[in-house]
Amino acid sequence: MTRREFAKCIGAAAGAAALDNIGFAEEGAKKMNKSIVVYFSHTGENYSVGVITVGNTAKVAKEIAAQTGAETWEIKEKNPYPEKYTPCIEVAKKEMQAKARPEFVGEVPDLSAYDTIYLGYPNWWADAPMIVYSFLDKAKIEGKTILPFCTHEGSGLGSTARKLAAAYPKAKVELTGLSLYGHVAQNEPEAVKSAVAKWLKQLGKE
Repeated sequence: MTRREFAKCIGAAAGAAALDNIGFAEEGAKKMNKSIVVYFSHTGENYSVGVITVGNTAKVAKEIAAQTGAETWEIKEKNPYPEKYTPCIEVAKKEMQAKARPEFVGEVPDLSAYDTIYLGYPNWWADAPMIVYSFLDKAKIEGKTILPFCTHEGSGLGSTARKLAAAYPKAKVELTGLSLYGHVAQNEPEAVKSAVAKWLKQLGKE
């Protein structure tokens, strides 16, 4: 083998190794650029929509997952909130005043592979339900980007995102989240689809 042929072989091997390294880097970036939709949603009687079997927030969560390809994890209360609307929000108010941490079903998922968490909840008393805080207290969210979304009947996102950001300063809570009327989330799938698409585009996540 001549020196020129040897040099070509070395160059080809180096090029192949570089391509392999790029492939590994891309795969690593892909793994660390994953997102998950975590949400709490209330079924039973809800304001302005009556008795429902799929919660308003759940419908938004599923649309976000459909458009992003993200996995989902639902926060389910161990001791269910009252089915009727008024008793439910009264319990929620007492929990908020007491800064309670109601238990949820199951173990917190391993979030190490995710860099972005879409966090959904109904706006109860200008805050996320305390069970959402129960989840965040136990989850390893340091350094994670949290993108809040909520359903409501007039109060919008309110101060919910600011309160979450104050409670969890080691996470990156986006203050401009997505809010949708509960009756729209429940009954107008095309409007939900459009609102989610617009929000994701603003975030650069489309």
